[in-house]
Amino acid sequence: MGNYRMLYDFAAKAGALEGYVYPKEKVDPRYLPAWVDHVVEGYQALPPEAKADFQDLCDATLGRTIASLLPLLGEEHEVIRKLRSLTKGALPSSPDDFPNRQ
Repeated sequence: MGNYRMLYDFAAKAGALEGYVYPKEKVDPRYLPAWVDHVVEGYQALPPEAKADFQDLCDATLGRTIASLLPLLGEEHEVIRKLRSLTKGALPSSPDDFPNRQ
């Protein structure tokens, strides 16, 4: 798979996960381990220069995902641990923490 396809695949999975877990009453945690494993695999398959270019955006998307999942899973859950392993910088404070872009 080419780099652009891999990037798209990773971003689509990460973004869909963020949308799925955004605070709502019905999140089925049974889907999360396999989904997060695919996100992790996609991230790890990308070249370092690509990750360096979008890491701040990844931190934001996965940070909001983590913030959504913490009340459901808790800090020590494997899903949270795996998602945190993909982040490098400061994370959003809540699932609603979207930067103002102009």
